[in-house]
Amino acid sequence: MIKSGILLVDKPRGITSRDAVNQVAACFEHSKLKVGHAGTLDPLAHGLLVVCLGSATRLIKYIQDQEKVYEAAVTLGAISDTDDAEGQLTRRANCPQPSKEEVEAALARFEGLIEQVPPQYSALKVAGKRAYQLARKGETVALKPRQVQIKELQLLEYQFPTLQLETTVSKGTYIRALARDLGEKLGTGAFLSDLRRTRIGNFRVEAAIPVAELDFQLTENLANLLLPSLAAVTQLPQLAVQEQELELLSQGQPINSTLAEELPVGEVALTMMSKLVAIGGKENDGSTIIRPVLVLQQTP
Repeated sequence: MIKSGILLVDKPRGITSRDAVNQVAACFEHSKLKVGHAGTLDPLAHGLLVVCLGSATRLIKYIQDQEKVYEAAVTLGAISDTDDAEGQLTRRANCPQPSKEEVEAALARFEGLIEQVPPQYSALKVAGKRAYQLARKGETVALKPRQVQIKELQLLEYQFPTLQLETTVSKGTYIRALARDLGEKLGTGAFLSDLRRTRIGNFRVEAAIPVAELDFQLTENLANLLLPSLAAVTQLPQLAVQEQELELLSQGQPINSTLAEELPVGEVALTMMSKLVAIGGKENDGSTIIRPVLVLQQTP
């Protein structure tokens, strides 16, 4: 019986992330597993959606915290109230046509740690309401800038008014906002016209199953595509534990393991027979104490 796992899905344009998750849930309906996803894609966007089943849903935040890679198309010469092609467009009259060198110079100014103002049409909460709900009522919301990291930003192709980008970003980065701000920097205005997510951490879209193929697969075949929960936390150091140690962790008690002495301070993936059973936390350098953070499995 399937108890948990991670399924990589290639979401098409035109449907929500929840729509895609519901289709996965329908395939595993008989298992009555809880199903969730890590990292929402707007209906305009397509590509990698990481779907977690069963106890793996408790690891969603660890996946969301990892870096993401996108391929994006940005159209110059117009702005959008949603910062993408789904919004109302306003064309810029007498728009300049930047050279490739000017575009590359502008892109370079966005690399590294930057302050980014989220789009007006975003799911961020303002006074208890979603920003997009207020924006739909015609209200302008003063969203605070947030620090994000754009680790890489590469120009793949440019033929005015469209440029193709590939970018590696931290959690919380809005590619729509990047397109908007690039247009401001170039003096042309710009909006996001296409977006494809190709990677989250070590998960890659090449290994994903297209949503359209879900209905044609037997549950057993899909089960064979499930990745183990341990794949969600490959960024964490690992420590093997014994059955009696897992029992203590399940009771909310710390364990004392000499093997933990060399581990860095922070969270640790605790395994048994190469399977993830818990997340622990080490608080001090040189300590041998590991405290429970999240227990996924009560018994081996």
